[in-house]
Amino acid sequence: MRDINKYSNNVMAQQLLLTLGLQLKDKGSLAAGREVLAEWWTQRWGAQDQPILDNGSGLSRRERITAAALARMLQWAWQSPLMPELVSSLPIAGVDGTLKTRPGRAANLGSAHLKTGSLRDVVAVAGYVHGNGSGIGGHTSKRWVLVAVINHPQAHAARAALDAALEWAQQP
Repeated sequence: MRDINKYSNNVMAQQLLLTLGLQLKDKGSLAAGREVLAEWWTQRWGAQDQPILDNGSGLSRRERITAAALARMLQWAWQSPLMPELVSSLPIAGVDGTLKTRPGRAANLGSAHLKTGSLRDVVAVAGYVHGNGSGIGGHTSKRWVLVAVINHPQAHAARAALDAALEWAQQP
């Protein structure tokens, strides 16, 4: 997962979907992998907002997930015993992976674990942001789920807005 998420390795993501189908349905096919993931989703949230998968890499115009569904999945994952492995597999803003060169204030470097995505007319970011704050007896902090998906012919012009959302979530 680390190699897939940190560096957005789409070939490995597709291979993971094929492997899920092979291991759990005895068919190394995209259809079998999609079936496994559809069953996994339905067991947790029913058919509501079920993602539409194509090849598992995210590089498809047919794949769909709502921001609300992705946020719900990230909230669920935060409660999972596997959460540390998931979070550590995500790029760290300004530190490594696909977010190594992400702009931001030096004080905020390392305060978000996010996965980005882009296609022509689409930019997206999703993951966890460490928000700073102060409370009784010293500093407290919260983890926020951040999900933003922009579908528009000028979507790439909205990258500054995504960076602003990240900065906002980090504020006290």
